[in-house]
Amino acid sequence: MMSRMPDEMTALIATDLGITELPIADQKTLITQFGEVALKTATLAVFGKLDDSKREEFAKLVETGDAAKLKAFLDLEVPGHEEMVKAAVAEEVKRFKDFQAENAP
Repeated sequence: MMSRMPDEMTALIATDLGITELPIADQKTLITQFGEVALKTATLAVFGKLDDSKREEFAKLVETGDAAKLKAFLDLEVPGHEEMVKAAVAEEVKRFKDFQAENAP
């Protein structure tokens, strides 16, 4: 079952983005690109809530890739960061869907 999880997750994301009619390879490409944009948007939202003195520490933690330490830091320095990230990703989904609607044939 675990080996199928990425495909199931990809299918869920493709459905949410409204791209299920595209070939699988195109879906995966768009999801990857969307993920990069959503991650940057979420990171900027959190970064913007940090005091200048904490931004360098945040950047160093991001570079290390230690998710547990990064979460502990954000829990302390940016209360509500998880909701902020969810909102940023939801906004990116909305932008993507709006773009699709505007450019539909």
